[in-house]
Amino acid sequence: MEVVAETSAGGLARAYRRAWWRRWSLVASLIAVALLGFLLDVATGPAFLPVADVARTVLLGEGPEARVTAIVWSIRLPVACTALVVGAALGLSGAVMQTILHNPLASSYTLGVSAGAGFGAALVIVLGGGLPWPETVSIPVMAILFAALACAGVYLIGGARAATAEALVLAGIALLFLFQALTSLLQLIASPEALQQVVFWLFGSLQKSTWPKLAIMVSVLLVGGMLLWPMAWRLTALKLGDARAEGLGVNVRSLRIRSFALISALTGVAVAFVGTIGFVGLVAPHIARMLVGEDQRVFLPASALAGAALLSVASVASKTLMPGAVFPIGIITSLIGVPFFVALVLRSRGGHW
Repeated sequence: MEVVAETSAGGLARAYRRAWWRRWSLVASLIAVALLGFLLDVATGPAFLPVADVARTVLLGEGPEARVTAIVWSIRLPVACTALVVGAALGLSGAVMQTILHNPLASSYTLGVSAGAGFGAALVIVLGGGLPWPETVSIPVMAILFAALACAGVYLIGGARAATAEALVLAGIALLFLFQALTSLLQLIASPEALQQVVFWLFGSLQKSTWPKLAIMVSVLLVGGMLLWPMAWRLTALKLGDARAEGLGVNVRSLRIRSFALISALTGVAVAFVGTIGFVGLVAPHIARMLVGEDQRVFLPASALAGAALLSVASVASKTLMPGAVFPIGIITSLIGVPFFVALVLRSRGGHW
């Protein structure tokens, strides 16, 4: 009997190792897709630069002409890097939100967090003339603040007795419409110049990306990722249900508060610099879940990579659908995300996740 038990235990250990390496090999595949999207993003654009000139400019730091160097280093590289960072931030925040709310429809966009961040940024654009700080500081701060307020609203409803997944979705939709209505009110009273900025920004666009903005986004993403990593096993335990997680020693209330704080920061800084981008935070976690499962140690980085790859592909599509023009990235993500999400629903067993 002891020999049989040891053999069985050894077989289980080998199966676990094989599954573990298979999951990380799929994560490596997501890295490859994101890298391919990044390279295509740098290589394409309305200027129609030769690929050889772009590659030379990236590798050597200087192109054959000053115009090529300026386009690649001042426009294309910041845009391509921003697509990766923003996609990763939205994918990561969506994965955490779906986990802590036990809701596959949860994301920063569907539950009004992005709309809250958008309202905070629009508030600065329209009424921020009297603020003592420049817009580069006040817009991210206000976006994160109002994203936190939206998260607080969802958390209060989630903490209510007998709150269901459907109730959370409805509450998120209510917050979404509330902040959209407030943003529309700001547009109504805005000056023509401010109105143009708000409308362009609400469409979602990567074209105003700069290296200083990218540095801020990378810093927030790295800090958020480092703070989330030690929480991975507790988030995995939370997938078993609140009662079981508490039985395993997890402080569920504290975990949700810290998770919402990180979601606010990730969503707020992304929306503040590139505008409202939908469906990335909703679809990317489902892609990651289909590939690697629910183990948060793999699921969280896979969701970030899926979001980065998805937004990079959307960025390439925004520049190639109409040669010589650039579509707002928010429109592209919706066009890609809606049919993809419908396909996910149809592929699920009996409509259940």
